[in-house]
Amino acid sequence: MHDSPAERPGRPLRLLIDGSRPRRWHPALRARLAARHSGAVDLVPAASAVAPPSGLALLFELERLVFGLARDSATTRLATADLPPAMPAAASPELTIDLSAGLDAPTVPGRHWRVTFDGAPGEDALLAALLAGRNPVAEIREGNRIVAAARLGTDYGGILRASFEDALARTATLILATLAAEDAGRAAPRLLPSDVPPPAPPLAPAVLAERIGRLLTLGLARRLYRLAFDSPHWRIGWRRIEGGSVWDHGGALPGGWRDLPDDGRRFYADPFAIEHAGRLWLFVEDFVHRLGKGLISAVEIGPDGPVGAPRPVLEWSCHLSYPFVFAREGEIWMVPETGGAGTIELFRATAFPGGWVREATLVSGVTASDATLVEQEDGTWWLFATVRDGGGAFSDALHLWWAPDFRGPWTPHPGNPVLIDIAAARPAGAMLRRGGALWRPVQDCGAGYGAALALARVDRLDREGFAQTVTAVLRPGPNWPGRRLHSLNAAGGHEFIDGSAAAPFRFRPRRA
Repeated sequence: MHDSPAERPGRPLRLLIDGSRPRRWHPALRARLAARHSGAVDLVPAASAVAPPSGLALLFELERLVFGLARDSATTRLATADLPPAMPAAASPELTIDLSAGLDAPTVPGRHWRVTFDGAPGEDALLAALLAGRNPVAEIREGNRIVAAARLGTDYGGILRASFEDALARTATLILATLAAEDAGRAAPRLLPSDVPPPAPPLAPAVLAERIGRLLTLGLARRLYRLAFDSPHWRIGWRRIEGGSVWDHGGALPGGWRDLPDDGRRFYADPFAIEHAGRLWLFVEDFVHRLGKGLISAVEIGPDGPVGAPRPVLEWSCHLSYPFVFAREGEIWMVPETGGAGTIELFRATAFPGGWVREATLVSGVTASDATLVEQEDGTWWLFATVRDGGGAFSDALHLWWAPDFRGPWTPHPGNPVLIDIAAARPAGAMLRRGGALWRPVQDCGAGYGAALALARVDRLDREGFAQTVTAVLRPGPNWPGRRLHSLNAAGGHEFIDGSAAAPFRFRPRRA
């Protein structure tokens, strides 16, 4: 999300933090707030309600050494003297944003927003939820009213410091989005109240000590695993649609899937299929482990399945994946993921299934994942993607854009991010219409990236708001063994999904 000036510049704010442990992310958040408001934002250390848990700093340092994390990050502790000086202009703030662990509202003038994690205030509540393996729900509360809520995600499950950093980044996103929504008179990002779990048990020294004891063993096990296996290694499943599609089975994944073979040195993922000139073609991410970079390959799907192996059709300067293909105006178009370039790009096939040329940059200046287009009945085009805002996870913040034509120009939704939810934000395939409603497959990354697939009905999609309802969550099981279920697409009487599995490591001579 790009910060933009508020409609009420100069709105005085106060950011209240735990005075016993200021972190680098506090002045960074203050700077973003000040830039957005062009006004006074005071950063005030509050008296600590609880002492920092013993062992936390040691755990963070061990994780840094074992997993090769950067020495400095948003979680780095600062001395109080390193904080920006108090700003007299904010002595009487219009709004206090309270990140401290204090249980009572501070005796300061103006309104008071308290940030909570699974219903409890302060960073210990956030850390306790992450340590328990949860995806904490962050809420902004004004008195008894929930102003905004988000289910936070991480790309580093099992590494507390990295998960903490992801959660802090997306908490900042929530605060900025909520202020922008209030200034514009819109609703802020919200989850259903039933989605908020009770607080996790408080951090205890014994729990941190046990985590420290397991850390070195865990780090060694991961390194040995990666010596023996290429990880991750995804695989694609395909089936003829007989007896109803996945969407017809009410949340139960049907059987009959067959694997798209690979040679063990690469994996295939993100299957998208399209019919053209009477033939069915499957486009996939083709990731060669040795190169560490994805490209787009294609294979024809005949009556008996794949006709040969996928062949490369598009390689670019950055990693490519999620080859969203569609037909319009007698041409075949593709919007692959190009997040590494900071853009969303449109390509056109000149010699289908190959000959791809770039036609337009749809959106620039964003790290976007899995861009998915859909045309509404009024002719308006919508683009869905998750965006990494100021760090944080790649999969929990949904952004929308609209345009009169799929080539643009694309206008960002004023409510971006319209949803912050690690379990239901990131696209997982092409959208479709069923029973008069628009539906989208989404990734449920609550238990890890691509761990499950959810089916969501779009209840609202317009220039003022967005809402959806998840009606089913599909996970790996007897009909799709493995650890992950990641995406869903269909064309030409076939359905395609993907998930992950381990592939034995094979010796590969170094390239000349």
